Amino acid sequence: MSTPRPSEWPDRLARLYSPVVADVLDKLGFRNQCLHSRVRPLWPEAKCAGSALTVQTVPARDIVPAHPYAGELAAVDSLLPNDVLVVSESACSFWGELLSTAAKYRGCRGVVLDGPTRDSLAIQAMGFPVFHVGFHPADSLGRLDVVAHNVPISCAGVMVNPGDLVLADHDGVVVVPASAAEEALRLAEEKVSGENLVRKALAAGMTTTEAFKKFGIL
Repeated sequence: MSTPRPSEWPDRLARLYSPVVADVLDKLGFRNQCLHSRVRPLWPEAKCAGSALTVQTVPARDIVPAHPYAGELAAVDSLLPNDVLVVSESACSFWGELLSTAAKYRGCRGVVLDGPTRDSLAIQAMGFPVFHVGFHPADSLGRLDVVAHNVPISCAGVMVNPGDLVLADHDGVVVVPASAAEEALRLAEEKVSGENLVRKALAAGMTTTEAFKKFGIL
């Protein structure tokens, strides 16, 4: 049975930031939920939050495939509002401007790639959040195949399941297991409130030792 995904989860997650979510996942025993630091935003202010639609890529078997882009197109066409497309490792550009246009129309909140992208300036101009490992002009055709979507994948060192929550911002990308999402969101929201109190206390001159003793947050 799949875990229910309340419609407010993506919006609640979007109001948070990746370090606080990573902290509460540590507290809950999920200590390997942050993608490798090689995954960076296409531009510094890019941010996205939503439910993972996963994509599994492999090196292409044929330079001239019988059905070009078949798996890639099927994955993009299956996107639903509030999804974040999460793609396994690739050495060439899985993603570009035209797929960004299609994904944005379908209500996709962003894309997380363990690989490079292209058409980067056009994607940035449309304001579509992409997180990637760099730039590469070569197309995916004849270089990689999509063998499945909405299956468990590994992305930048983290196992991602369909429907897990994904938060990506300037500090990195964190994946929240769907089974722990409600508790993680609640704890993160509470921690943000607590950090606001600590920030005020430190700005008023309280020492870090005193602040941690009083609030238990750092």
